[in-house]
Amino acid sequence: MGDNWRYGVVFDAGSSGTRVYIYKWKNYATATQHVPIEDLRRLPTITLVSSEKIRPGVASFALAPEIIGSDHLESLVELALDEVSEDKVPDTPIYLMATAGMRLLPEGPQQGLLQAMCSYLRDNTDFLLPDCSTNVQVISGETEGLYGWLAANYLLGGFDKSDDLENGNGHHTYGFLDMGGASAQIAFVPNTTEAEKHAEDLKLVRLRNLDGTVSEYKVFTTSWLGYGANQARERYIHQLLDAYGRPDDLEVPDPCMPRGLRTTLDDGTLPSTLADSGVTLVGTGNFRECLATTEPLLGKDAPCPDEPCLLNGQHVPTIDFSINRFVGVSEYWHTTHGVFSGKHKAYDLVTYERKVLDFCSRHWDGIVADAEHIGTKGKVKDAQEACFKASWLINILYEGIGFPRVGMEYDPSSGLNISDVNIEATKEKSPWAPFQPVNKIDGMEVSWTLGKMILYASGQIIPQGQSASLPVGFGSNVAGATDFELAGSTYDPTLGLDEGNDWDGAVGNVMGKARTNFTIILLVLLAAFMIFLLHKRDRRARWISRISATLRLNRFPTGPLKFGRGSSFTNKLFGRRTPYYERLMEEGGVGQFELGNLDADEYSVSDMNDVLQARRSPRLFAPNITLEPFEEARFGQSLDRGGVAVRTESRERLVPNLVNAGKRSRAGSPTRLKAPSRPL
Repeated sequence: MGDNWRYGVVFDAGSSGTRVYIYKWKNYATATQHVPIEDLRRLPTITLVSSEKIRPGVASFALAPEIIGSDHLESLVELALDEVSEDKVPDTPIYLMATAGMRLLPEGPQQGLLQAMCSYLRDNTDFLLPDCSTNVQVISGETEGLYGWLAANYLLGGFDKSDDLENGNGHHTYGFLDMGGASAQIAFVPNTTEAEKHAEDLKLVRLRNLDGTVSEYKVFTTSWLGYGANQARERYIHQLLDAYGRPDDLEVPDPCMPRGLRTTLDDGTLPSTLADSGVTLVGTGNFRECLATTEPLLGKDAPCPDEPCLLNGQHVPTIDFSINRFVGVSEYWHTTHGVFSGKHKAYDLVTYERKVLDFCSRHWDGIVADAEHIGTKGKVKDAQEACFKASWLINILYEGIGFPRVGMEYDPSSGLNISDVNIEATKEKSPWAPFQPVNKIDGMEVSWTLGKMILYASGQIIPQGQSASLPVGFGSNVAGATDFELAGSTYDPTLGLDEGNDWDGAVGNVMGKARTNFTIILLVLLAAFMIFLLHKRDRRARWISRISATLRLNRFPTGPLKFGRGSSFTNKLFGRRTPYYERLMEEGGVGQFELGNLDADEYSVSDMNDVLQARRSPRLFAPNITLEPFEEARFGQSLDRGGVAVRTESRERLVPNLVNAGKRSRAGSPTRLKAPSRPL
């Protein structure tokens, strides 16, 4: 059958550079032949083959798009061609998706760059590129956030829906935060109350499992252009100059830089928009003042036409932190684990802010002399901007989005209040870790590009039953929506197993074998019955007598049913003793789970041994939840993307918590249970 892998190539064309990701997933034609049916009720297993980044961002070629192929993309294309088997190249999709850096360009230069990049890929490779408008494009911030949400939950096990992965009140998925150089994104599944109240603001995401059934999720996602770390710093510097009357050839104090640090346009640390200014910024190392100075950049006082809002007047449904837990990538990781990295374990606010205060109050000469922080030109620049980025991250998380400040008291009127609190004792009182920065999970980088490949691989699976008419992809959560974006792949029934088409035949092979076995058994029984009828009456009577005697001798003994030792979780969940099957869990207690290798490309990383690991991948949080008894309600609706609303059986059940009925706040949060198994 040749190569047993399928491949996909995605270019992330960001504001600071372009990175190529090569993914692969197993050919399931042979791999699923002896796999239990229950193991097919999940998404395909996708692995990262290789990735590489080059600088600068593609937007810097806006004035010379004709050279972007040879001067920028060529090395990344060669890497992809080296990793993908030659015979698989024509069937391997290639995507180049530009993000915030390209969003800032006018329409004309945007289209010129996109056309130049698509032409280069078509002229120099045989990768599958059927349509430039879909395979080479500038994606919206909302789409970028949605892809990131898919990637994070795929790696964290948020789509598995097993009880041991439950975040609280039946909520299984994790929220996603991303911050690049130019924009910031958020994506999460609101609780039931907010989801019903803001249904038209959500995106309907549909995935197909290996058994052909579909899973649907209703996700909110939005993006803040200009709220990335680099764009925010540029706005901050303009704000400083406005406060001092925009002086020329003057030194302006900057509380967001270490004491004694002096920066000018000439050293490459100031934005190009200040090209005509002779201003020198002089660090004062006052982090409390830095926090107060950067907070107005959040835009919390901007008009909010569609309540509620978080930043810059943009609508976001209320976040229920009793069930919504978030992971943050990109700058959320680098800003917490780069310059401020040390031997501390998983991120906690108290330890982080103490490290930031210690670093930002130091004199710049001492920082430069410290080889632990300064080693390359790039790291010098990181150290220069570290205090601003730390203040921006803290303000975004705790003043902007509103994360609870676990482990510390906070008084906005007096700035930071770092208390000598015992971290472990704090965790016992508040077991929820509402936010954790991550970079890699089980060795795979958490990148939005993985989300695109999850949709693509999922779209190739054979549809089964009622789901056959439901396409894989995402779109507006309204009836008759016309913006549904397909996964970019479909099941091709013309390709058979002989051609190695595993996605097209894996589940069908399993189902076909089951039907064949049933047919054979039925024919054998029918033949035996016909032989029985052909014998004489006395011989048939003797056979019946022997069968009856055998059944009497082997009758099952009477007595009470015996059950294995069950988990206390079942008793806590249902509040009563019931027959159950014994479930074997992985060895190790909660404290023994750990996050996999989380090393970033340019930064030393912290030990994450106290972070939890999920069944498929690490769990980053350890909720200690008491679940109340409940009664079951079942409902669901899917939307036909042809514009017709249809009723389907949801794979998740939404269950109201009747114990706290009538109370405000989070008593109405959704409780979701894994749907019952369906025969294939």
